[in-house]
Amino acid sequence: MTVSPFPEVVAAPVFDIEQILAGIDTMAAQRPVAAQIVSVANSDDTNAKALARILASDVALASRVMKLANSAYFGMRGRVTSLQFAVTVVGFTTVRTMATVALTNLDDESRLPENFWDVTTSVALAAATLAPRFGERPQDSLCLGLLAQMGAALLNHNDPDGYAEIMASQPTYRGRRTAETRRYGINSLRLTAIALEQWGFPTTMTTPLMEIDDYRNSDGALLRAAFEVAARLTTEDYDEVPISKITCGRLGEDDLVPVLDLVRADAAELRRAMLGETSDDDAGEWVE
Repeated sequence: MTVSPFPEVVAAPVFDIEQILAGIDTMAAQRPVAAQIVSVANSDDTNAKALARILASDVALASRVMKLANSAYFGMRGRVTSLQFAVTVVGFTTVRTMATVALTNLDDESRLPENFWDVTTSVALAAATLAPRFGERPQDSLCLGLLAQMGAALLNHNDPDGYAEIMASQPTYRGRRTAETRRYGINSLRLTAIALEQWGFPTTMTTPLMEIDDYRNSDGALLRAAFEVAARLTTEDYDEVPISKITCGRLGEDDLVPVLDLVRADAAELRRAMLGETSDDDAGEWVE
């Protein structure tokens, strides 16, 4: 009698959150200016002039802040010519968010899940546009959207093959989070929340990440709506979820029409600003 061997079982890698977070500290050592900005931008003693002076030490990061300040989103196209004014226009939280993006290598697309920035810019712009409907500040919601997928990037970086399988088998973000928890013991948004807590970001940014899958909880409603907008714009053959169902009744389908149009129009420009890509519309020289 021939005995067939047991099928090979590929075990999920041991996933140590503390090790992942320690890895971020290593990244920080490689980008000292960005790390300094993340550290001081939330201090009561910081002002735009001091932050601009630190920011000027990292030309790439400073250029991205200038591009963002001159983008259509802030309504100042071509009028922001100094770094100090740019810091004032975009706000300290946004500068801190952009430094966090640089610090964690979210600007290196070779290390990110597929379609990462198309989704991220859609989530960020949708969250910022819908923020007033949920009593939130647009700039804070923009930052929440820009950082929300940081946990996915960390999971992908530590387990690229396993995370690619999750991406391929789970077309919805909620399904993906369930698969992440099954494989790693934590989903990507909770991992983002833990990282942001470690860096002292406010609870207004971490609570929505923790509550997104509780449809009865309004704390996660804005972020759920933002991911729904991103899914409708970036996922092929997406099966839409009624927006009223996931926002505790705060939004109807008609509310999404202008949001979808705005995200389609502005996502590419936000992507260029965050990744430091150039275009013919970029502002010229700037001074500190």
